[in-house]
Amino acid sequence: MEEAIFRSFEDLQPKEILQGFWAQAIHTPGNTINFINVKAGHSFPLHQHIHHQCAFVLEGEFEMTINGETQVLSPGKFVVIPGNVPHSGRAITDCRLLDIFNPVREDYK
Repeated sequence: MEEAIFRSFEDLQPKEILQGFWAQAIHTPGNTINFINVKAGHSFPLHQHIHHQCAFVLEGEFEMTINGETQVLSPGKFVVIPGNVPHSGRAITDCRLLDIFNPVREDYK
């Protein structure tokens, strides 16, 4: 077996994927599971990618615009973004987010 089955977040080196966005990613053969800490006021620009994305707010408030529609997400709310749909976001407060991508985000490795 190549990787341990039982692991810890301490084993995942945080990586700044965008200014103010610090990620700890888990890669499986089919998915990238990305836990992200974001400082209030930081945002990511409008973009799109081939990946199907599910985005969850675990802590804080995060504003997302998807295909021109904007909503504020808080814990218990999530979005399902099909591939190639334009989206952007902004942390209203300090946030902890969870993104799940399919296929794997090679650029996050």
